[in-house]
Amino acid sequence: MKFFKPFMVFLIINFAALGIGSWLMADGPQGEWYQSLSKAPWTPDGWVFGVAWTTIMICFSIYMAFLYSIRPTSKVKLLFTIQFLLNVGWNFIFFNQRLTTLGLITIILLTIIVAAFLLTYSKDLKVKSALILPYLIWLGIATSLNLYIALYN
Repeated sequence: MKFFKPFMVFLIINFAALGIGSWLMADGPQGEWYQSLSKAPWTPDGWVFGVAWTTIMICFSIYMAFLYSIRPTSKVKLLFTIQFLLNVGWNFIFFNQRLTTLGLITIILLTIIVAAFLLTYSKDLKVKSALILPYLIWLGIATSLNLYIALYN
């Protein structure tokens, strides 16, 4: 029970972030603006984003439940809140406002926050820290895609 309740809370919050982010991105990747951009040759097919984010948020929810179960601190809550705001905010900044450079800054800050989770709490979570790796790896890919768009459009 010590794990299940925080897991469900983080699962709901993380999937709410995906929902809010989708809502804030206007017509997003289906829109004329995004479709007309010069995109990186390694840009995955659209369906990959849905599968990736679903997997990431499940793994991140498990990670956060384990972390919060042993470290229910203000610092953990603050890092999670900043992560949430940057994650949701990137969709609005990049897709809705079409500010690719500010989007790049936002996603770099998000990557730093997620890396801070890994580096700060790896001693506490040990092998469970691997649960945050899909998020960090995907952010590396997403950052490279955003960088390409910022440079070539």
